Amino acid sequence: MTTDQRMTRRERLRAETTREITTIALRQMAEDGPGAISLRGIAREMGMTARAIYGYFATRDELITALIGDVSASLADALEAARDAAPADPGSRLLAWGRALREWAVANPEGFRLVYGDPVPGYQPPGEGPADQAGRRICGGLNRLVAEACAAAPANGFDWPDFPPDYRAKVRAEVPDLSPAVAALAVRVWGRMHGLVTLEVFGHLRAVSTDPAALYHAELLDLVNSLAPRS
Repeated sequence: MTTDQRMTRRERLRAETTREITTIALRQMAEDGPGAISLRGIAREMGMTARAIYGYFATRDELITALIGDVSASLADALEAARDAAPADPGSRLLAWGRALREWAVANPEGFRLVYGDPVPGYQPPGEGPADQAGRRICGGLNRLVAEACAAAPANGFDWPDFPPDYRAKVRAEVPDLSPAVAALAVRVWGRMHGLVTLEVFGHLRAVSTDPAALYHAELLDLVNSLAPRS
């Protein structure tokens, strides 16, 4: 029995309404920027009263927090599924992770912009929440993959004091045996993956590439080979 089948009719209706609210919010953001997300605007479009929609999300910030949590978890799920379905060698797993990042971002541009674009004006994030948990899955997963793919421990001169204390604590909690050199390398790997994806999602590759997928794949192959050259 699926989760939806176990839900009562009232719970299903609430879940459907919540999904509609979040879908419209992402569209508002895509059309007019992150500051355009408005509970009252969503209520008007759905034919709801403001009072009714506040029964789902008490504030705009609560809605944005839920959106960021859902989007981040969706990305983490996609990355982990691609990694786990890939051949067992580290290079293939890292390639699968990188390909999944681009595929997810191209399929979910509004969500990508929400998480990795400009901050939503006036938004005050809460403390620890689902987005932070998903972020640790993404960060920890990439750190492990980079550590696995390294042919030898990098000698890049980084040490733990080179990282902010909060980030250092999270990284070491997720991957206790990670060295600071590999942690720095993983940040650089993320930058190379993330850079081309961001250029594509924000429309900056249109003038320079007719095949951004091929361009990105070439970058991934070069990246993985730089970690563990293949014979």
